[in-house]
Amino acid sequence: MQSASLRQDARVIGLVGLAHGVSHFYHLLLAAVFPWLKPAFDLSYSQLGLLMTVFFIVSGVGQALAGFVVDRVGASRVLMGGLALLGGAALLLAGAQDYPMLLCGSLVAGMGNAVFHPADYTILNQRVSKARLAHGFSVHGVSGSLGWAAAPVFLGGVAAMSDWRSAVLAAAAIPFTMLLVVFLNRAALRADPPAHVKPGQSEESALAFLRLPTVWMCFSFFFLSSIALAGIQSFASSSLVSIYYVSLASATTAYTAFMLASAGGMLAGGFVAARALNHDRVITIAFAVAAALAVLLAMAVTPAWMVVPLMAAIGFASGVAGPSRDLLIRSAAPSNATGRVFGVVYSGLDSGLAVGPLMFGAMMDANRPSWVFLCVGLFYALSIATAVSVGVSKRPQALQKG
Repeated sequence: MQSASLRQDARVIGLVGLAHGVSHFYHLLLAAVFPWLKPAFDLSYSQLGLLMTVFFIVSGVGQALAGFVVDRVGASRVLMGGLALLGGAALLLAGAQDYPMLLCGSLVAGMGNAVFHPADYTILNQRVSKARLAHGFSVHGVSGSLGWAAAPVFLGGVAAMSDWRSAVLAAAAIPFTMLLVVFLNRAALRADPPAHVKPGQSEESALAFLRLPTVWMCFSFFFLSSIALAGIQSFASSSLVSIYYVSLASATTAYTAFMLASAGGMLAGGFVAARALNHDRVITIAFAVAAALAVLLAMAVTPAWMVVPLMAAIGFASGVAGPSRDLLIRSAAPSNATGRVFGVVYSGLDSGLAVGPLMFGAMMDANRPSWVFLCVGLFYALSIATAVSVGVSKRPQALQKG
């Protein structure tokens, strides 16, 4: 029986993790080909940043709404719809002839990306045993980081061998393949029956979770920490070239090291989270280290060869916080509102990723590359306060239960 449970948990975690990796790959669908898009359409850094902003604004608004849809119609159906939208967006972008068409493609991709966190976390919470849930969150985070790491390698490699349109077109096959895999395994991902409003129950009760301060503190945590992530995702490579005078290839290697180390950090963080009593303290230590290292990079006091290991160290430190972050949010979610809570909370992630590229793009246009890493460190530090607030508010409840 235990071995059957392990197989079931592993199957669900693996399927959800693969789907999550696809969504994160698509976060960088355009960012990975920025070096080709900029001259092809004669765009500024701010215009490139706006493409990311459109993606994440649509994703953020859609994610909050998707949580309600997940709770009503079921997570696996919503997940399949998101994968179909991502594939369609890639086809649209590959044929774009002007900047407005690029914006339109970003919008459709944002709609597809919106469903993943509320759908994924609902499936994990309902289909994975509690003893393995921390490891499920860990794999979920690792797969996301691997998706981020794979995007520039895959898209940049294909674009270098042919052109950016071929790269984006090739990427369309990834979500369509994953859609087929999810469809064939839909029985394993089927969560609890959707929670419909009972007779006499007002719709207002379905929104009651929005009155919980911890939900909005979790939202703020994601908003602040994802601004830091946006700086690294969008302009870390360009800023490192300007600060340390390294080649673009070396700067891209540093970014890839960040993403791979982040995946390793999340894997380690799963074991830490499974044993930790106070998840906010894990987050505080991890983000404090990441913030200090980002400021160190901005100061340009280290030799250029240290860029790659420092970026890797930032990625590992921030990655360790991932599973503890997810368990902290789970503790703030009322029963039967998993999709709604994770949808609203994770819309903070998209909100930060929408604001960040515009802000960091303006810094790059103003020829202030060091400000990118200074602000990365600042927003990591600010996010610590929100995590501590959630942790402190949950501890009295834990003591009462004990």
